[in-house]
Amino acid sequence: MIGYKNLMKYAAIAALGTVALTGIARQAHAQAAAAAQPETHYKDQMEFDAFNAVTIDITKKDWAKALTDLDTWKQKYPDSWYKDTRTRLYIQPYFEQKKFDKVLEVAGELMQQDLDTTFKDPKTGPQDVIGVLFMTSQSIQAIPNPTPQQLATGEKAARKLVDYNRKPEGIADADWNTAKAQLQGVAKAALLTIALLPGTQALAKNPKDCETARTVFEKALGDYPDKSYISYNLGTAYACLARADQSKAPDLTPKAIYEFVRAAVVDPTLGGSADAKKIGDYANSVYTGYHGSDEGLDQLKTQAKASPLPPSGFTIKTAAVIANEKQQQFAASNPQLAMWMGIKGQLADAAAGQQYFDSQLKSAAVPKLKGTVIEGKPACRSKELLVAVPTPDATGAPVAEITLKLDAPLTGKPEAGEIQWEGVPSAFTQSPFMLTMDTEKAKIEGLKMSACAGAPARSAPARKGAPASKKK
Repeated sequence: MIGYKNLMKYAAIAALGTVALTGIARQAHAQAAAAAQPETHYKDQMEFDAFNAVTIDITKKDWAKALTDLDTWKQKYPDSWYKDTRTRLYIQPYFEQKKFDKVLEVAGELMQQDLDTTFKDPKTGPQDVIGVLFMTSQSIQAIPNPTPQQLATGEKAARKLVDYNRKPEGIADADWNTAKAQLQGVAKAALLTIALLPGTQALAKNPKDCETARTVFEKALGDYPDKSYISYNLGTAYACLARADQSKAPDLTPKAIYEFVRAAVVDPTLGGSADAKKIGDYANSVYTGYHGSDEGLDQLKTQAKASPLPPSGFTIKTAAVIANEKQQQFAASNPQLAMWMGIKGQLADAAAGQQYFDSQLKSAAVPKLKGTVIEGKPACRSKELLVAVPTPDATGAPVAEITLKLDAPLTGKPEAGEIQWEGVPSAFTQSPFMLTMDTEKAKIEGLKMSACAGAPARSAPARKGAPASKKK
C-alpha cells in the first residue's frame, strides 16, 4: 500500500523523476495474494514469475529491464487476466524514460474504459488510477506537437484528474485534500497547455496564422486571467495582425501594448519562463515608442492589472496624433506665430525652400504677421527694420529673420518691441536665413520711436548790410 509521501510524488508538479507507483508494497501485496489465495488468476507459475519480475524491476528503477520483462510477459501471455494491470505497468517506465508519446499511447488504451472499474481494488486501485492520470497529464505537456489523438487522451486524463476524489487507503483526510490540490494543479496545467497549443502552433506557422492565435489566446485569457504569459502571447497575436493589415493597426496596436503591459505588471517572469526585467523594459518601451512619452503609463498599468482584456473602444494616442493636437492647439492660440512657423519651415528646407519662395511666396500678399523689432537701418530715420519672430520656448537673444523694407524712411529712431505688419516678400536667402518683405509705414502697428539725436549746432551767418564797427 502506498503511503502519503509516495502519493505526494505524484502530485508534485516538477516531479518528472521517479514516481514510485508500484514499489515494494505492491510487490509484497502480489506475493502475499499468491500465497494466501490459491485461486489466483495467473495461468501458471511462469506468469506469476513474469509479473513478479516486472515489479522487482520497477522497485529497482531499472526502467529498461522493466520494459523488456513487460514485453516478454505480453508475448507469452497476450490474453492474461491481468492485461489491464500490465498495460498500466507499462506507463511508468515509459514516463521515466521520457517516452511521452508511448505514455499517451498506452494511457489511451486504458482510458477507453472506466478506470475506477478497471482498477477497483480498494487497496491498490486509487493509486493505479492516480498514476495513469498524473503521468498522462504530465506527458501531454512535454510533447511539442501532439497529435489530435494524443490531445484527446491528455485532455481526458487531465479533466478526470481535476475532479478525482477516490482516496487511497491509509491517508488522512487533511493529507488527501492537500494532495488533491496539487494533483489538480498538474491537471489544470495540462488543460492550459492543451488550450494554448493551437495558438502557439498558429504563431509558429510560416506565414503566421495571426487570427487563429488571437482567437485562441483571447478565450484562454478569459479562462485563465491570472496567467501573464497568455497576455503576452495575446499581445504578440494583436501585433501580428496589426503588421499584416495596417488599416487595422490603430485598433490592434493599442490592444497589443495593453497586453504586454498587463503581462509585465501581473507576472513579468511569464510563469518563470522569462527575464522579468526584459519583459518590464519591453512593455515600457513599446508604450513610450508608440505614445511618444511615458505620460499615462502608470494609469495604464493600474488599468491593465485590474482587467485581462482592454475595455471596448480602448486606444492609446500615437506620438504623431499628440503632436498634431498640440500643433492645432498652438495654431488656435497663436495664429500669426503658427503661420510664420509654417512659412519658415518650408523656406528652411534645403532642397525645396528656394523653389517654394520663387513659386509661391514671392510677390504674394502675406496676412498680418507679428514679431519683435531688433534694430533699424540706419539707426535713425530707418529705411529697414530687422525683425525676429521668437517662439514661446525660445532662449537667448532673439535673432532677426525678416527684413522689412519701408516705402519711406521713419521720422525717428525705432525702439525694440513687438509690432504687427502686412507685407509682400521680395527676396530670400537660406544662409544666413533672411526673408525680405516690402511694406508701408502705414501698415505697421505698434512701432514705437524716439527722437533722433540732434545735429551739432552751427554759428548763425552775419546779416548783410550791417555797419562796420568804427575805430576809435
